[in-house]
Amino acid sequence: MSKITIPVPDNRPTFADFPRCDDLDSLDSHIAIIGVPYGIPASMEASRAPSSLAPAAIREESLRFGKYLSHTDIDLGGPVLNKRDIRVVDCGDVAMVPGDNAANSTATTTAIRQIRERGAVPIILGGDHSIPIPVMRGYDDIGSMCVVQFDAHMDYRDEVNGVKEGLSSSIRRASELDYVNGIVQIGLRGVGSAREQDVSDALENRNIFISAAEIYKNGIDPAVAKLPSAERFYITFDMDGMDPSIAPGVNSPAFGGLDYWQATSFLWAVAKRGNVVGMDMVEIAPHLDTRGLTSMLAARLILNLIGAMTRSGQWR
Repeated sequence: MSKITIPVPDNRPTFADFPRCDDLDSLDSHIAIIGVPYGIPASMEASRAPSSLAPAAIREESLRFGKYLSHTDIDLGGPVLNKRDIRVVDCGDVAMVPGDNAANSTATTTAIRQIRERGAVPIILGGDHSIPIPVMRGYDDIGSMCVVQFDAHMDYRDEVNGVKEGLSSSIRRASELDYVNGIVQIGLRGVGSAREQDVSDALENRNIFISAAEIYKNGIDPAVAKLPSAERFYITFDMDGMDPSIAPGVNSPAFGGLDYWQATSFLWAVAKRGNVVGMDMVEIAPHLDTRGLTSMLAARLILNLIGAMTRSGQWR
């Protein structure tokens, strides 16, 4: 058995009750769910990793939908997998060593590369927003991809407390990858760690900003029209991009976020524009959640994306 992952225990649910994959060497699927509970903390407070419990919480809440996968989904116009032979498996979590951030980061990149080498699209259950840094490094053979970020915050700091790979730096690090040829930042609002120079740097990099305010003011269609054309898209989804009224269990809530239909419309639009090569769902804090609502919403959005991918022609 590959030591790069820890399989979902038999007494714990997989995502949406999809089959388990206990060894990446034998992975045979179109989509591979994998948990990455720990990233690189930028402070002692972050080292307590409140989001490390999120992969298990998302899996637990996804069972609300898993038993209905063969039923008609009104939002999608049919079953999630569109009556197609699309295989989805849950590969468990990346195996990590306590305190060894560098090794854990390398293990995450290795796991993503291995999943992709087996021909599957990784969907990552985080963890905080530092997780996409080692994840996206696993795409260095892809040629090019556009990164679509859902988030209240820019995450464009070069460093925080001397840490360059923490949760406030994920999109800055993405911009430095030579195969990332575009960045779209959706749902931006309020105040966070970004300073004036960080905003200037992001604009100089030609990042596309789609603020939450303009979505509410102008409607969803003009906002969706700002998505660029690309052959491949990677989606990084910070759940604080959603409004706290429907996603209360996040590390950094901000008023005025996206609603369910706005987020879903963007996910569907991305899948129509090009192939989705990966997605991460991050920044859920289960101990702050209400009735598992945030984890439930995360599971639903993942299934909405999977449903869109099965209808987009990605697997002809």
